Formats: sequence, C-alpha cells, structure tokens
Amino acid sequence: MPRTPGFSLPSLIFSSRWLQLPLYLGLIVAQVIFVIEFWIELIELVRAAMGDPAALRSIWCAVTNCHFAGPDAAPPPGSLNETLLMLAVLALIDVVLISNLLVMVVIGGYETFVSKLGLDDHPDEPLWLSHINAGVLKVKLSMAIIGISAIHLLKTFINADQYDAKTLIAQVCIHLAFLLSAWTMAKCDRLISPPHAGQMPPHAPTPNSGSPTP
Repeated sequence: MPRTPGFSLPSLIFSSRWLQLPLYLGLIVAQVIFVIEFWIELIELVRAAMGDPAALRSIWCAVTNCHFAGPDAAPPPGSLNETLLMLAVLALIDVVLISNLLVMVVIGGYETFVSKLGLDDHPDEPLWLSHINAGVLKVKLSMAIIGISAIHLLKTFINADQYDAKTLIAQVCIHLAFLLSAWTMAKCDRLISPPHAGQMPPHAPTPNSGSPTP
C-alpha cells in the first residue's frame, strides 16, 4: 500500500545515520592537527641537521622517550647521526600513515554508512572507493594499522639498546596479533562474499560460431 507523507519511525531511524557526520568532521579536524604536527617535526629535523642543539635534543627525546628514561640513559649525540635521522624519518612516516588511515575512515565510512559522495567520473576519485563496502573497509583499515605497527616495531629495533627484552617481545607479539586479526577478517570477508559471487559463467560458443557456412 502507498506510504503517506509525514513522520514515520523507519524514516527517523534511517535519518539517524547523519548523527555520524559530526564524528567524521571531527576526524577532519584531527587530520589538520596531524598536518601541523608533521610540519613541526620536519622543521625540527631541518634545524637539527643544521646543528641546532635544542632541536637535536628535542628529536632525540622524541624518538628515545628520554623523559621516561632513568639517570643511566645515554646522552644525546653531538650531531644528527644516521640512526637518529632514520628514527626521525620513521616518525614522519608514522604521521603520514596515520593520516592515510584517517582519510580512509572519513571517506570510506561516510560513503558506506552515511551517504554517497557523488564522485562518479571524477578524475581524483580514489581507485578503492569504487568497490568499497563494510568488509573491504575493515580489511583496509587493518592493513593500515599493520603498517603503523610495523613502523613502530622498526623504530624499536633500530633503537633496541634503549629497550629491555620484555618490551621487544611484547611489541613483536602485538604486531603478530595485528597480522592474525587482519588475516582473519580478510578470510571471513572472502567467505561471506566470494570474489566471483553473482557473476554469470561465460557463454559457450555455438557449434556454428567461427565456422564457415557451406
């Protein structure tokens, strides 16, 4: 039977999806903060490379957690050596990966759970957005988290002398747990929606196709 215009409970429930809009706008604000933090760290790195002792100590404290170290902690180096440079660059990459994670959550989450973005035939439309759904979004977020965890693990191993064996083992176990979680979610998504589900098998050629007519 036709629906009468006006208030209805299903339309109210369906419209409640717009309550997520302030959450995604808040993540955009967080993205701006990450951009500012990236440039602050990059400027500190440039100043340290030019020999500024205050910037050098700031980078050293950021990558070695010197504020939580005891009195026996190693002093900062006199110049920006290769190890400290690698740790500083990995910190910048960490910020970029987290920013990419925010982009996927904002764009993919809005497209999946709130409303269509209307980017059909847009030249800058991301390739992954054309086939995004809740399952694909969860797998992509898991892979992004694994990348962030790998960066943190690499930073720990480069600076392994500042950590005890218990901390190293704990970080490896956490990274393996992320890997197992991502593999499990990808496996479940493949079982729920197989790659070729809904596709019709190719038509077999007719007996007379391609053969010359007598």
